[in-house]
Amino acid sequence: MKKSDNLYGIEAEEKKKKKISLKLDYNSPVILTFVFLSLAVLILHYVTAGLSTRACFSVYRGFVTPLWFVRLIGHVLGHASWSHYIGNMTLLLLVGPMLEEKYGSKVILEAILITAVVTGLVNIWIFPFTRLLGASGVVFMMIVMCSVTGSKKGTIPITLILVIILYIGQQVVEGVTSNDNISQLTHIIGGVLGAVFGLLLRKKGDKE
Repeated sequence: MKKSDNLYGIEAEEKKKKKISLKLDYNSPVILTFVFLSLAVLILHYVTAGLSTRACFSVYRGFVTPLWFVRLIGHVLGHASWSHYIGNMTLLLLVGPMLEEKYGSKVILEAILITAVVTGLVNIWIFPFTRLLGASGVVFMMIVMCSVTGSKKGTIPITLILVIILYIGQQVVEGVTSNDNISQLTHIIGGVLGAVFGLLLRKKGDKE
């Protein structure tokens, strides 16, 4: 056997191993876990005819019990329907992985938890007898946060201005003209938090 033939055989074997070793990559742990948890919560919602969602995955004023604290965070995992779930998860999967790759899983998890608590508390304060559920506040937070990503020190990103005009502005208009402005308020709060997180992280990155 010639040396060249031997090398060719080794290269072919290596290529074969690479093809065989192809596997799925859980590339965005926080975002993907959020998506799968929300799916499990939605299935549970249908199985229990909405009882699980009312008990644990929607936030409203009530007695301060352990379940009250679960709802304060768990409401972002709850969704009222498949279309509600798919709409939120599609946007989340578009912007979330990029942010998690840039800032890390810990930062993104903290941002989600803070957004859940703040939007939950505001809803309890302003709309105490109305249940709030869904990841739209988290999605808006990430959309605005995404618009700040990559901007330079001492600059105001045009992307941030456009997002504020198009997304947040639309929510303000709908909140004024609509009879039900609960979701719009959640979107606005999420957007404001996204801008704050993005600017703080940019400032931190500039110092480093």
